[in-house]
Amino acid sequence: MPQTKSAASGAMSRRSMIDFILLASLWGASFMFMRVGAHEFGPMPTAGLRVGIAALFLLPVLIMRGHWQSFSKRCVPIMLIGLLNSAIPFALLSWAMLSITTGFASIINATVPLFGALVAWLWLKDRLNRWRTLGLALGFFGVALLAWRTPGGASFKPGGSGWAVVACLTACLFYGIAASCTKKFLTGVNPMATATGSQVGAALGLLAPAIWFWPATSPGPLAWAAVTALAVLCTGVAYILYFRLIEAAGPSRALAVTFLVPVFALLYGALALGESITLWMLACGAVIVLGTALSTGLLKPRGP
Repeated sequence: MPQTKSAASGAMSRRSMIDFILLASLWGASFMFMRVGAHEFGPMPTAGLRVGIAALFLLPVLIMRGHWQSFSKRCVPIMLIGLLNSAIPFALLSWAMLSITTGFASIINATVPLFGALVAWLWLKDRLNRWRTLGLALGFFGVALLAWRTPGGASFKPGGSGWAVVACLTACLFYGIAASCTKKFLTGVNPMATATGSQVGAALGLLAPAIWFWPATSPGPLAWAAVTALAVLCTGVAYILYFRLIEAAGPSRALAVTFLVPVFALLYGALALGESITLWMLACGAVIVLGTALSTGLLKPRGP
């Protein structure tokens, strides 16, 4: 991916910084919108509407930018990766939002680069030095600490949040697998084609489950507004910003947006949903972010 001079020199341009903050704010809001939507639509319809509306939003952009041919040549692997990168994790996260807070889920979601590094090490044989290995251990230790003090208790009994934590971690694992699949099978494919095609594939994969689990009671306007914002803003617009950020500032800086997402998610959850923010959540989040930064190489202490 070509980088601009600002990316190469180590300084973000003003436009890239605005994109960075806006992207973090949109992805942070996605947890709040998922929570609102899932409580009325249910997890499967929420995830299905998210990718379906996002695909309809992105397809005209793809065509106008002249990348349709890039998608059509590799449509099968692109859409299959969409199942791993969007359909499955979106459904899992929507289900988890029924029983845990938005801020809590967003902190767990910050482990996505951690799982990406782990999958790349196991599958693609990416080298891990001692600092990256320490980062993996530290990140998962932070998750264990966070899960130990989850709201409602990390139990697997009715009313406990144990399965919701597992669902969030499984979603992060699928994100990590999808990243390695993209690197292995879609290198050289236009990013806009990958972004749009993955939503098309996810929409096709979730179509039947979304219809099957469609709620008997018609959801209200607030729920419709939430899933529409989730699809258009937090998925469609966010993908455009994300790939523009990769091109302008480089993949490492684009990846770092995951560290800022929980800040916005915690803020939205507290202001809009009345969720509490505890010192324990913040401390565990700091441990997870530190481990993720080490494991991905974003933080590079001296030494092998």
